[in-house]
Amino acid sequence: MSADPIAHDREPPTPEPRPEPAPVVALRGVAVRRSGRQILGPLDWTILAGERWVVLGPNGSGKTTLLAVAGGWLAPTAGSVEILGERLGRVDVRELRRRIGHASPALEPLLDGRLTPLELVVTARAAAFGPWWHAWTEADRDRARSLLARLGVDHLAERPFGTLSTGERQRVLIARALMPEPELLLLDEPAAGLDLGAREELVAALDRLASDGAPTAIILVTHHVEEIPPSFDRVVLLRAGRIVGAGPVGTTLSGAMLSAAFGVPLTLELAADGRLHARRDGRRGS
Repeated sequence: MSADPIAHDREPPTPEPRPEPAPVVALRGVAVRRSGRQILGPLDWTILAGERWVVLGPNGSGKTTLLAVAGGWLAPTAGSVEILGERLGRVDVRELRRRIGHASPALEPLLDGRLTPLELVVTARAAAFGPWWHAWTEADRDRARSLLARLGVDHLAERPFGTLSTGERQRVLIARALMPEPELLLLDEPAAGLDLGAREELVAALDRLASDGAPTAIILVTHHVEEIPPSFDRVVLLRAGRIVGAGPVGTTLSGAMLSAAFGVPLTLELAADGRLHARRDGRRGS
């Protein structure tokens, strides 16, 4: 059968354009008011798949409030919030929260210190705080052990949670937040109250975690640049509830931007290992 000579002159069909993937989080015109005072916004913020964000700012700047809005725990006074392709106000937030992991020192008092890290992590599969009436499979236990190993605390799996150090407990809480395989992970000041050694262990664990492909996106709240793992590539700086800078860490974070956020003259240094260090700029007036 002879080839169709005309076929060689035909233009190849134009491929259909692929739709842009929905942002993991999209905040538009978001503001939060309490007792007649605006404590956050108005602001816009978009988080895309694969991004690891740091929310940085002084105490009272709105970091935890912003995290609560981005995680669907707090409805804004104004503006729109989309999380994992769902619009708040049009979705059952109880189902949405199953797709979001959350770790914070504030959750620790809710946990029974007599339970082991293995028990506390495996029970997160059912969003429970203890073994209770749920049945767990060996696959669940294997995943819990794997997550504890991922955070560097698998050797503590069978010890009572209440006997662990503060830094060890924080890493268990992060492993627990990862148990349901969340698409979005929120970390609210996990290094708060840690000593130097525990902080460094946590930062190293978070750096390894951020280098993995899952969760899809991570948001870390802190007010110390020294706590930023090198693998976190985006930063948003807050002051008095407003964004003073947002974007890639390398082009956004600077001494001038830190000074604007914290209200004191600061310099920023980048160490050879990719870690950042900030200090007061003694060359500038107070």
